[in-house]
Amino acid sequence: MEAYKKLVIIAALVLALAIGSNGQGQSSICRMTKDGFVACAPSVTATPGVSPAAPTAECCSALSVADFPCLCFFMRNSKLLTTYGVDPNLAMQLPAKCKLARSVHC
Repeated sequence: MEAYKKLVIIAALVLALAIGSNGQGQSSICRMTKDGFVACAPSVTATPGVSPAAPTAECCSALSVADFPCLCFFMRNSKLLTTYGVDPNLAMQLPAKCKLARSVHC
């Protein structure tokens, strides 16, 4: 059952990338481009004994247009985030660190 759940999540990610193309060849997931995810990565990666980097302007800009309910779905239902070293607790802190007006609760 767990393998089936992972397969469904991966299929949903692939579908989101295919549908989320912005017409310039740049794909997105939950309205965040790959560049946006890359810009935010240092702020959500947990390294023992090292504080995460403050979010960059590029990261905050990407978050300002993100679909948070969509991102929360992947955070709750996917172990892919931890596979890539993403700390969900750090990810949840980003909107506040970017001073975004929206409150995010997953």
